[in-house]
Amino acid sequence: MDLQLHVQLDYWFENPCDVLLQVEAAAIPGQAIADARMTVSAHEQFAKVPAQDHIGERIWLRVAGQMLVDYRARVTIDRIAADLAKLPQVPLHQLPGEAVPYLMPSRYCPSSRFADLVATEFANLQGGARIVAMRDWIADHLTYEPGASNADTTAVDTFVDRKGVCRDYAHLMIAFARSADIPARIASVYAPGVTPPDFHAVAEVFLDGAWHLVDATGMASAQDIAIIGIGRDIGDVAFLTAFGALEMRGQSVAVTPLGTVA
Repeated sequence: MDLQLHVQLDYWFENPCDVLLQVEAAAIPGQAIADARMTVSAHEQFAKVPAQDHIGERIWLRVAGQMLVDYRARVTIDRIAADLAKLPQVPLHQLPGEAVPYLMPSRYCPSSRFADLVATEFANLQGGARIVAMRDWIADHLTYEPGASNADTTAVDTFVDRKGVCRDYAHLMIAFARSADIPARIASVYAPGVTPPDFHAVAEVFLDGAWHLVDATGMASAQDIAIIGIGRDIGDVAFLTAFGALEMRGQSVAVTPLGTVA
């Protein structure tokens, strides 16, 4: 599948500010980037640096006043979605170094808090079958509600409130998986069909020696997702991190399918 991406950001900074931007689709196996173009209004500094685990890039900006960002690209997705239910869990002592950090609790995914629940609710399942059951449990028990969470909302809050947005679904999925000793991380992505149109967040789990995308919201599938970056939780993959005061004046994300690649 080919996706046409178009992102526009309009932010105001009363004082000079350092900004870390991560909006470009990553050039990684499974997705090819073409016709990419990024324009940024007047700025003092523009420097690209590797993102988490060298998946994608971040951009350091030094800006003041109005910051206008326009990003366009075409992404060809060539990713085969595995049947998660059939994938085995990798024994802990066989996990590669890249997966080990994603076993641990993080700020938004305090996975140790879910150990008893996971051990009881999903006791008779293993590996990918357990992940599928967790995904379905979250889909059945949560309500997707824009505005239901904020920058401080953790997986525990989401579990208690039973509502949230894509990142909350992803955080709970990650926390459940880590509680079952399955490495899990967040992926910031572009996907068609996301309602309302915006940056999207899904989980990735490490099964059978590879990472696999899991979207408990049900809005996206592995075959039509363009990955921007990955991390322990949303704190690692925010599309914009400002180290100072800012005002959002406008923002739009358009993801348009252009057809299926033969």
